[in-house]
Amino acid sequence: MAIKPKYIKQLGNALLERYPDSFNTDFETNKESVTALTTVESKGVRNRIAGYVTQKKAQAAKHA
Repeated sequence: MAIKPKYIKQLGNALLERYPDSFNTDFETNKESVTALTTVESKGVRNRIAGYVTQKKAQAAKHA
C-alpha cells in the first residue's frame, strides 16, 4: 500500500464522515462526488482523494 499524504487522508476521512452515502466502491462515481463536494482544483489531488475514499469503502465492505 502506498503512503498517502496527510491532507489526502484528512480530507478523505472528513468527506466520508460528513457524506457517507455519497460514496461507494466505484472510483468513477467517487471522483464525481469529490468534485461536487469540494473545491479541489487539481485533477491529481481529486483522483488521490477519490482513490483513498474508494479504498476505505472497499475495506469497510470487506469487513462488514
